[in-house]
Amino acid sequence: LQGRPPRQAPKGENNIDTSGSPRSRKVSARWSPGEACRPTLQEAPVYYPNDKEFKDPLGYIASIRHIAQQYGICRIVPPASWSPLCPLREKSVWEHAKFSTRIQQVDLLQNREPMKRKKTRKRKRRSHSKMGSTRRQPRSQGSESNTHSDSSDDKFGFQSGSEFTFEEFEAFAKEFKELYFGTNDNEVWRPSIEEIEGEYWRIIEKPTDEVEVYYGADLETGVFGSGFPLESSSPKASTSDQYATSGWNLNNLPRLPCSVLCFEECNISGVLVPWLYIGMCLSSFCWHVEDHHLYSLNYMHWGEPKIWYGVPGSHASALEDAMREHLPDLFEEQPDLLHELVTQLSPSVLKSEGVPVYRAVQNAGEFVLTFPRAYHSGFNCGFNCAEAVNLGPVDWLEHGLTAVELYSKQCRKTSLSHDKLLIGAASEAIQALSAVKNLNKTDLRWRSYCGKDGILTKAIKRRIEIEEERMEQLVPPVQLQKMDKDFALKDEQECFSCYYDLHLSAVVCKCSPEQFSCLKHANSMCSCEPEDKSILVRYDKDELNTLVQALEGRMDAIEQWASKNLAFRSLNRKQPNLVKLDSERDELEIDPSMKNDGFSGLLRELNHNSKKHCSSCSDDATTSYSSNHGSGKKLFGVDLSVCSPGVRQNGILESEKDSLSTKTSKQKLLYQVDPLSFGSIASGKLWCNKQAIFPKGFRSRVKFFSVCNPDITCSYICEILDGGLLGPLFKVSLEDCPDTNFVCSSTEKCWEMVSQRVCEELTTKINLGKQDLPPLQRDAEGINGLGMFGLLSPQIVQTIEALDVNRQCLEYWNKKQKLKDGRDVKETSGSVESLVSRPATVERGQCSGIKVGAEEVQHANYRSSDTELQLILRRLLSKADAEELRILHEILCSGSTSPEWQTAFATLTQEIQRKV
Repeated sequence: LQGRPPRQAPKGENNIDTSGSPRSRKVSARWSPGEACRPTLQEAPVYYPNDKEFKDPLGYIASIRHIAQQYGICRIVPPASWSPLCPLREKSVWEHAKFSTRIQQVDLLQNREPMKRKKTRKRKRRSHSKMGSTRRQPRSQGSESNTHSDSSDDKFGFQSGSEFTFEEFEAFAKEFKELYFGTNDNEVWRPSIEEIEGEYWRIIEKPTDEVEVYYGADLETGVFGSGFPLESSSPKASTSDQYATSGWNLNNLPRLPCSVLCFEECNISGVLVPWLYIGMCLSSFCWHVEDHHLYSLNYMHWGEPKIWYGVPGSHASALEDAMREHLPDLFEEQPDLLHELVTQLSPSVLKSEGVPVYRAVQNAGEFVLTFPRAYHSGFNCGFNCAEAVNLGPVDWLEHGLTAVELYSKQCRKTSLSHDKLLIGAASEAIQALSAVKNLNKTDLRWRSYCGKDGILTKAIKRRIEIEEERMEQLVPPVQLQKMDKDFALKDEQECFSCYYDLHLSAVVCKCSPEQFSCLKHANSMCSCEPEDKSILVRYDKDELNTLVQALEGRMDAIEQWASKNLAFRSLNRKQPNLVKLDSERDELEIDPSMKNDGFSGLLRELNHNSKKHCSSCSDDATTSYSSNHGSGKKLFGVDLSVCSPGVRQNGILESEKDSLSTKTSKQKLLYQVDPLSFGSIASGKLWCNKQAIFPKGFRSRVKFFSVCNPDITCSYICEILDGGLLGPLFKVSLEDCPDTNFVCSSTEKCWEMVSQRVCEELTTKINLGKQDLPPLQRDAEGINGLGMFGLLSPQIVQTIEALDVNRQCLEYWNKKQKLKDGRDVKETSGSVESLVSRPATVERGQCSGIKVGAEEVQHANYRSSDTELQLILRRLLSKADAEELRILHEILCSGSTSPEWQTAFATLTQEIQRKV
């Protein structure tokens, strides 16, 4: 995968004459329609994304994954608007550029003798059909979807064939197909796909003739050229530029935002750089999985169909067992036979062994997607050209870990540093958690992978568990030492024994400082004493714990990890082309601040200096206040990040209370919602209403007055549980005392119960003569339960909406559509105001509940003239400096739907309330 030298076609053995056209050659082997062995298989799913869905490749793949991965493969048919021009069809390339081929012995892909036995005797055949040279010692073989094997004289493989131009190979392939499938009276017969498929598996299962074909496989697009247009260096945009920058362009796909392959700097051929496949009828790609069990995406630029067969990743071991059982001699001679990609086994045989096999027919202009560890194979029905590359969404990480552990057992070299990608993805996600403003869909997607139950958090936890288990198994213990920061970053180090990647840890001995081992083989690398050995670690135990806590949403951990790991992140951010998703050309372009080494918007949090009572509260504990760190962006002296009703660091600022009195300080207390897990969409009308969607398993954290001691605040966990026929149940519990919880069928009732309990505790303290209690207040409209859960916060809402790909929550989406159409203007204006919370005064001893809600700002029907308006604005703006005026201009230009505009509106509303 890391680039073998290109093969040279053998001289003097080409079937091409001096004029450049293929020579006619007699083909004695013929199609045997009466002996067809076409397997009966279920079709893999086919997807037809619309224009909007098609604009976000990784998002669309994620939306179909849960169903499609059960088949191992699926077909994706682009919308009609997708029609990229293929540069390979240009005359200069078509007629002059030559590519190398391999000769495939189709009849030997399943039924062949071991190489050692074959050397002693030859197999007799009735006749043969060879479109290339006579057979020579095999060299190596290629496959569809970007893998290849090494050559050896003791291994069966595919030898090098002739070189062709596209024009020559098209004529060559056409001649072979017409001769092979022609009738006895030399009439041209055009076989159907099903007839070709039946003949192909007859050759595989019941060969009677020698059949050899050519295949232009594993052609490096970095050398030969890609079938997709590349971005023009000309300042004038061309019509092909939209395809040059598209995420479905396979040159861009591996490094799209939220792909973990972004953190691999090397352009690994076949993984990050696509390969081309030029096929002819009966040319094959044999059963295999992708390197590191990655996804793969194959696009057919032109030509006749390609037939695919796929097995779900969950049945990979079953396929391997079936092949060993049916081809024992081949596996005995070559245990790693499946790594060589030179062996077929009929889908009918696999089905008889209980292995599910699915079929897909790929036509020109269509994609075929293969899922992690999904075995796939297939063949071409005629002349065609396809291109393929790998991709690694975040959900691949668990499969990638399985792959590297398996490679270690098999002593197989890796192509990627899985741990480097894992840590890179985690650092990027933590950066998204720490962002204060300018959030885009990429940040929201990274955030959705975090939380205690997030897929990225789980992947990190599992990797750390493996590392800790192996550390504990080292007997006697070996001293730990921090590795150099550049160790294994550029030149990846691997274990001397099993080739395990050593990005996280490595064992070294004084006797051989240039040799390293993994933790499993530390005792076998040499016979030296333990004191002569050291374990080099990139991160110590405390740092790894900080990493986990940061991904789970701990704000202090986020700031700590982010501040120490800037270099790693910025190193992986230096990509030659920062691709933006098509769906976000106006809103998801990689933010310029991400291109430098600076780290803006570090997370701030409420101080955790309260003493414990019920694990979080006590009478003499001090009050928790927000730290006084601004983002630096102010408007008329007001820090917008503090007053913002939108996302504040990695949480959501839902409301702001009036000052609480303490003996030593007077600061504003902020209620902040941190999303922990976004859950999943549940079907049924109870799982949403007009205001919000209620994902099953959603969890968030919010700070509020403690029900044990209302003098202070503590953290509450908000959860949405599955109540069966009752629909969603809403639960609020103290984070440090989970037994203290409140469960109800609505968010409002939950928080009313909490506030009632707080007021009861406060009343008790008042009656006991307790002094210096906070002036808790209430609002007549009631507590905003949805807001306290975080279900009204714009950034959380966007993430939840993205989960509902199929628009199951009809009541919510119907209401949203009405708002969009402008038929509910009053509610639209109220939705912004509802983000602002201002409690009204409550006298002591009369606490009936603490109300966290919205107070409508009453606007008079006053209209000023243009002159009056200008005078008022000039008087107001005269107080601002140049930077503040620039920010105001930016906000007004951003539109009323932007976070900045809503922040400014909320700040203004609060000021009006305060003055009133």
